[in-house]
Amino acid sequence: MCYGSGGWGERRMINCVDVGGSFLKFGVLEKGGTLRSLGQVATPLTDFQQFAQTLAAQVARGPAPDAPVALALPGVIDPETGHVTCANVNCLHGRRAAQDLAAALGRRVVVVNDADAFSLAEAGAGAGRGHRIVFGVILGTGVGGGLVIEGKLIFGAGGLTGEWGHGPVIADPAFLCGCGQTGCVDTVGGARGMERLHLHFHGVTLTSHQIVDAWAAGDRQASATIDRLVDLISGPLALVVNVVGPSIVPVGGGLSNVPALIAKLDEAVRSRILRKIAAPLVVPAGCAQPPGLVGAGLLGWQTFFPEGAAG
Repeated sequence: MCYGSGGWGERRMINCVDVGGSFLKFGVLEKGGTLRSLGQVATPLTDFQQFAQTLAAQVARGPAPDAPVALALPGVIDPETGHVTCANVNCLHGRRAAQDLAAALGRRVVVVNDADAFSLAEAGAGAGRGHRIVFGVILGTGVGGGLVIEGKLIFGAGGLTGEWGHGPVIADPAFLCGCGQTGCVDTVGGARGMERLHLHFHGVTLTSHQIVDAWAAGDRQASATIDRLVDLISGPLALVVNVVGPSIVPVGGGLSNVPALIAKLDEAVRSRILRKIAAPLVVPAGCAQPPGLVGAGLLGWQTFFPEGAAG
């Protein structure tokens, strides 16, 4: 998370933006946690000025044209320098995105990683509501996460808190990861990891959807792939639970839409943690509204209007 300076009016709203590789999704978060979605436009990927102008134009059309802006984006934000590492949106990569956008828009801007935004949304308006410690997990294309304690996101050195998907912890099979390490959870978890495991063990190329459908139909190869995936990622996730101590672990991303898979992962994790509990721990996400917008907006409220934070 990082924020830049700039003027703003007294309207108690936060303009929220969920930055994706294809679309910018817009909304406004009002006091009390009410989100008003405002549609989407194509993401300008290579031209920063066009990106800033697109934000300005969309915000100007909304109900809070003078309010601060909070963005959730797929990348790492260094909390000390404000620099962003964001391969999917090249015009933001290497920039002090919050400060540069604040200067371009003439208002305060806060920028947060999308997995962190998801975790904050779950803690404030989803499955983690009422829990003191929430560890949010993303099982989408890859593996990510974020940590919320007593309603506040935890930002560690380099902005990398919650990144349980990376680190050389998987010995067999040990695939090379895009981060440069070998054996990261990210290489075997998520949709691409599932596909990679299936090809590795069975020599068959299938999409994650096809593997899940085959598993549901009782296919032996697909069942073996799912068993292996759950075995490989439940141990590292159990370690995170033991270290951090969350009482709930909401899961987002595409694989969270497979309830049987999340239930299987939950059972495996609870069998491996020190604290023995009967109630589900790893659960599907519960925030009914777009978590990128909600999480960014909640952080915006906490940052700019802390005396009357939404939620």
